Formats: sequence, C-alpha cells, structure tokens
Amino acid sequence: MNASPPADDLDESVVVVVGSGFGGLSTACYLADAGADVTVLEKNEQLGGRASRLHAEGFRFDMGPSWYLMPDVFEDFFGDFGRSPEQYYGLERLDPHYRIFFKDGDQVDLVPDLETNRDLFESYEPGAGDALDAYLDQAAYTYDVGMQQFVYEDRSRLREFVDPDVLRYARGLSLLGTMQGHVEDYFDHPKLQQIVQYSLVFLGGAPDNTPALYNLMSHVDFNLGVYYPENGMGGVVDGIVAMAEELGVEFRTDHPVSEIRGREGAFAVRTEDGREFFPDRVVSDADYAHTEQELLVPDDRQYDADYWNSRTYAPSAFLLYLGVEGSVEPLAHHSLVLPTDWDAHFDTIFGDPTWPEDPAYYLCVPSKTDDTVAPEGHSNLFALVPIAPGLDDTPERRAAFRDLVLDDIAEHTGVDLRDRIVFEEIFSVSEFADRYNSTQGSALGLAHTLRQTSLLRPPHDSDAVDGLYFTGSYTTPGIGVPMCLISGRLTVEAMME
Repeated sequence: MNASPPADDLDESVVVVVGSGFGGLSTACYLADAGADVTVLEKNEQLGGRASRLHAEGFRFDMGPSWYLMPDVFEDFFGDFGRSPEQYYGLERLDPHYRIFFKDGDQVDLVPDLETNRDLFESYEPGAGDALDAYLDQAAYTYDVGMQQFVYEDRSRLREFVDPDVLRYARGLSLLGTMQGHVEDYFDHPKLQQIVQYSLVFLGGAPDNTPALYNLMSHVDFNLGVYYPENGMGGVVDGIVAMAEELGVEFRTDHPVSEIRGREGAFAVRTEDGREFFPDRVVSDADYAHTEQELLVPDDRQYDADYWNSRTYAPSAFLLYLGVEGSVEPLAHHSLVLPTDWDAHFDTIFGDPTWPEDPAYYLCVPSKTDDTVAPEGHSNLFALVPIAPGLDDTPERRAAFRDLVLDDIAEHTGVDLRDRIVFEEIFSVSEFADRYNSTQGSALGLAHTLRQTSLLRPPHDSDAVDGLYFTGSYTTPGIGVPMCLISGRLTVEAMME
C-alpha cells in the first residue's frame, strides 16, 4: 500500500478518538503520523475494545477476537508507518488451521497443505477436489480485486460504482446473489458447503443473507492461512499501542464519554466524571448507534431511532471461559462443532430470535499453542455460541444454556469438561451491552447483509456535524480485525477530503 495520508490538513490539529478498538487504534496511528495531536479516550480499564483480556487464577483469555487472518493486511498496516508486525509480535501458523466435529460423528481437519484439503473434498463428493480448485481460484480473484478496488477504496457513493474503470475491475466478481447460491454452483454436499461458509459467523451473517462477494474469505482461509500471534490477540493490541505511542498518541483508560457537543470551531467531549476535552475534530470508534443516540444531541444525529431499530445486527454470543484440569484432546486450537443441518440455528438468529436447541459453536484452546495462558497441567479454552442479539439472558437462562453447551461438547467431541473446571466465567448479551455499549448486545455490530454492505453502511464522516467522524466495524469495509484496521485509514482519508 501507499504511505500514510499527507499531513497538510491535519498537522497540529487536536483530535479526540472515542474508543480503543482496532478501528480507533488504527485511526489514532494514521492521525498521529499525519501530525495531529491525538488523545484516545477508552471507557474501560484496558485498551483494545472487544479485544480485551481476562486474567484469573493463572489463566489468560482473549475475550474477543481469536483468529489471526489476512496477514497481508497487518503487513500493510504496519508498513504504512515504516514498520513490520514482527517488530512487535511473532506469528505461528496453525496446523490444522481448524478442526470440525460434525454432530453425526464425522471429524475433519482443514490444514495448510492444499492437496490434503483437495483430497478431503474429493472423499465427500466425486469431482469436489477440482471444484475446490475452481472455487479457490474465484475466491483469490475476488480477494485481489475486491481488496484493492472495494475495500481499500472507500466507494461511498453510487456514482463511484458506475465509473467505467470500476466496472472493468468488477467484471467477473460475484457482486449480486447470496453466498448460499454461489456455493451451490460448486458443491452439492452440505458438509462441503458448510466448510466454505463457516466464516460467515465471523461476518455476522448467514448463508442466505450474506453477499456472494464474501467467497473471498475462502482464499483468506485456505490460501493465506490461520495464525496465532505471540501472546494472543491481546499481543497484537499491545503491539499497535506501542507503535501508536511511538507516533505520539496519548491514551487514557477509565474515561467513559458521556457527551459530544459541537462548539464554535471545535468540540467539547465530556466524560462521565465531568472531565472535558476541547478538540478540533472527533472520531468515534464507539458503537455507532450508541454514539448517535446517546452521546449527541438530536440536531447532531444523522439517523433517528427508527433507522437503528430497522437495522440487522450481527449475532451476539454466549461465551463460556473455562480453566480446566488436564488435557482437552482431541480438540484443536480452533474447533467448530456443527449440526449437519445448521439452518435451524441461523433461523434462531435471523428468523425467529430464540436460544438454539441444537447449537453450532466454536471452541478455542490457545493452550494447545501457548503454554503461558494456563498453569502447568491445565488447559485454557472458551466456547462461543452465536445467538440472536437482544435476547433476554437471565441468570436462569444462562445457567441452563451453560449446561446444554457442556453436555453437547461432551457428546460430540468426546471431551467431558464438567468435572474438571477450576475457573469459569460467562459473558453474553448483557455484558456486550454494558461493557461495550453495544446496541442490542451485538458482538460485532451491523451484519454484512445484502442491504448493509459497502455504500449501504453508515458513512465515515457525519453529514450532520462538520468535523465528526466514525470508524470501526459499523463503517466500511466492515466487521473483523483486518477490516477495522483498514477503516482507520479510510476515516483519516475522509478527514483529508
């Protein structure tokens, strides 16, 4: 990528960034590199937003993101500042990338070796090995063109999509249709369709409402690889914070913002304890809907409550953090447990919101790779079940669902955790809402549905208040750590304009 944006328009500007998720951290770095005086205000006691950590009884958990994907985006991000990721943290490629336990008893590993994966596909369906080659060729093309023309370029106006050059680049991309329809063109076997679509959970969508463009995620998965960063995703946060401080960014934790008001030629940003900051410009990496509905006065809002209530939000999650005595074989670092028909689970998220009876879920065991996350002789893992945002998660409901999940793990992976748990914490809808001011307790923000992708997402620059900007997963390019890093770059480019 090119070097960071020119400094002319931001040199010596005073900017407050609200929130220190990956979007906020990225924005702060680009602003500081452009010469701005940057202060980041973080609501909670640690930096990283949803990528926070839990330390308890000798265990260390990444509470949010746990997959390190798209390493090229991290290389580009650090490269924009004349640095590289390895100056701040190491990487280990995982093998297997992940393991899938199907609930009919099948178990498969997806590995770095493409020929092994090809043989796996062929074992389920004659011709599926060749189909995988063709599918990944399309995914690689989509990734290369999509990233350069539609991700790193913030095309926020319809006229930018009908430009002849854009139409030329877009030829051959799956811009219309759903992932389910696209995948059915290549694979008939439902398990193969699930394997190439599992990442939709991380985009906050379902097979029938996510644009086919996101077939690019299979290139990310199969070709670019899955990695574990030194000290987990929290180590990535530490690395970006260290670089930001080298660039001159100031961080203040335990500073929950209560109000953002425009004043003549500048802003007043107030925290809950009455502290005030008077920047020239403000960037919010806090939940977009929360910023508009709670931090701004009505005249400064772009959207009303009806707009936000009409959005489709990405799933929330039921998270069970567990410290366990002994080994948890045969789980891999990343494991997925999937019903052979997962439509019913997606329906409980996007159709008739309720707690799933036969859940699809993800298990992360970082202690398989990193012996610093658990005491000797113990394992560190968490279970993540995607659930509908806004569900009523009473203590009784959480306790019952906790038992269901542990029973399901024992039945379908062969790993019985129930009598070996020495530490346990639940994090769900209520905590996402309370800790992160997340609308409806969503774990990710706005889902990547057909009507909420690209220019249909909320903008980086407010059209109601000059000098107010937004970054993070609600904006383009969208959900995921790499996308949030890119959103910071796009936000600062919008500020330049």
